[in-house]
Amino acid sequence: MSGKPVDISDNQFQEEVIEANVPVLVDFWASWCGPCRMVAPVLEEMAQEYQDRLKVVKVNVDENPDTASRYSVMSIPTMILFKNGEVLETLVGVRKKDELSGIVEQNL
Repeated sequence: MSGKPVDISDNQFQEEVIEANVPVLVDFWASWCGPCRMVAPVLEEMAQEYQDRLKVVKVNVDENPDTASRYSVMSIPTMILFKNGEVLETLVGVRKKDELSGIVEQNL
């Protein structure tokens, strides 16, 4: 797995997230979103630290509206943790690394 977040599209979501063999943290974001830019370094750190146990992917909501709509993403950043194709946690807004790490640790 990559030690950094991977950008994926609507077409890749099934394979990269739903069918993944490890938990996946999905960051729904947009280039114009200031808070999204604030959380990006935290997600990069987490992708590095958990690279063997967690996949971190990014879905640009402007370019991939179908997936954002399917998971009722109304505000960004929204981070959704998936495991075995199921939604475990949904977090809206900027979150601190220790909060995200705690949620990830509980679900590994």
